Amino acid sequence: MLQIENLNQYYGGSHILRGVSLQARVGEITVVLGRNGVGKTTLMKALMGLVPVRSGRIVWSGVDLTRRPVHERARLGMGYVPQGREIFARLTVRENLLLGLASQPPGTPLPAQLFELFPVLAEMQQRRGGDLSGGQQQQLAIARALAARPRLLVLDEPTEGIQPNIIQAIGQVLRQLARRGLDGEPMAIVLVEQYYDFARELADRYLVLERGAVVASGSGDEMEAQGVRALVAL
Repeated sequence: MLQIENLNQYYGGSHILRGVSLQARVGEITVVLGRNGVGKTTLMKALMGLVPVRSGRIVWSGVDLTRRPVHERARLGMGYVPQGREIFARLTVRENLLLGLASQPPGTPLPAQLFELFPVLAEMQQRRGGDLSGGQQQQLAIARALAARPRLLVLDEPTEGIQPNIIQAIGQVLRQLARRGLDGEPMAIVLVEQYYDFARELADRYLVLERGAVVASGSGDEMEAQGVRALVAL
């Protein structure tokens, strides 16, 4: 299980994350919602070690990661799909995927399951990443994060700028990964999302951020009753 406890983070004198706590269990999808600028991406970057935290703890599978560098988190089974995808446009699809193995021993093969989850990538392995559509690039970014077989997958707004049919396909993949991962073992998934209907459909658990603090949380099947749609409406 992932546990984030009372996390505080600042940019200069601005208090960005205010005592944020979160739990994400293996086999479940935990959705983080909120309007623009409330600290969702900062929370994900703090989780992955890309920005420092002022106080609080981040614990994954019993290991305190709060002060550990990014590469150690990757080796401990954490995968990250950043907002905006951030694939390498001049590298081929296959080269992008191989970069996902950077934390693994030399010679580690790409999991064949990646191409089962995303068949379009199998057909385009020699195409440059920059030649793919936005939806195909998003699938590539997710597959790259999965290459090292993580047990925790963190995704920051994977539906942003993506056509509806690809959004639906990504949702199906995330459900499958949470339940049985790549190798039959369930994963923990933390999903940052602004698209409410997509989040509600996938969420086992949810929390809502406002001005860097948690203002609502609960079971995914309670989102409608708790008025979450109104909390995240623009």
